[in-house]
Amino acid sequence: MNTALDRRRLLQWMSLTAGLAAAPAWAAKPPAADGQVWPQDSRVPGGVARLSLGPASARPRLSYNDAPVLVLGDMIEWTALIGIPLATAPGDYRLQLEADGRTSEQLLTIRDKQYVEQRLKVSPKTVDLSPEDNARYEREAAHLKTVMSSLVQPLPFGDSLRMQVPVPGRRSSSFGLRRVFNGQARNPHSGMDIAAPTGTAVKAPLPGKVIDVGDYFFNGGTVWLDHGGGLLSMYCHLSRVDCKPGDMLQTGDAFCRVGATGRVTGPHLHWSVMLNRAMVDPALFI
Repeated sequence: MNTALDRRRLLQWMSLTAGLAAAPAWAAKPPAADGQVWPQDSRVPGGVARLSLGPASARPRLSYNDAPVLVLGDMIEWTALIGIPLATAPGDYRLQLEADGRTSEQLLTIRDKQYVEQRLKVSPKTVDLSPEDNARYEREAAHLKTVMSSLVQPLPFGDSLRMQVPVPGRRSSSFGLRRVFNGQARNPHSGMDIAAPTGTAVKAPLPGKVIDVGDYFFNGGTVWLDHGGGLLSMYCHLSRVDCKPGDMLQTGDAFCRVGATGRVTGPHLHWSVMLNRAMVDPALFI
């Protein structure tokens, strides 16, 4: 050990683990040699907050926006990973923490972030939905709401949340981009677009379970993966799907193909990451 802090943490570890089993496989690992951890801490709308919860003999419980928060680590140091919705206003937020039978408050300060805005003039028919298309969209939105609230897997399958980029290619659109069509503002872009030829294999960025496969009006061919603990990912505009709900994937497994299905202008992969039911920037995980 090289520092007093290292010695103190070792003594604390020895005290807390006396007579107890070793930490489980999902316990948080130390940072990489360059100090990087994933996801990166970014306390802005659309970001992820890494909130230190300190030591506790059992996993603490924390919720944000009425959704349970992913908590990883061990009895020496627990860390909450909090997905922050894009619509969140900057400011201070107080979260209720339950640890070792006690309740306390945790303060989360969210800073402002200005995302790029793009104004476009397009044909009205590409913006305004027909009654039939709108009815289909509303049916699909109701279904996808149940998918997005999924907590099938209680904890991540692996001990690292560093993601592999699912497909090689140029980033053609970044998370948070707000488009204004013919003066009508649309919701900010909820993922990362990666330009790639139709048929390019899409690979799982982390171990996960397939929880939804569908063909949707806007998203086209779509697959959702559950990585555990409220961490989900979505893949859209697919030309082919080579998996089904219930399939278990490992990092690097090819499970679908890039396409141009749904409401798009060319082949690319739309990749979204969701944490505690909030769409967050996939770039923070890679």
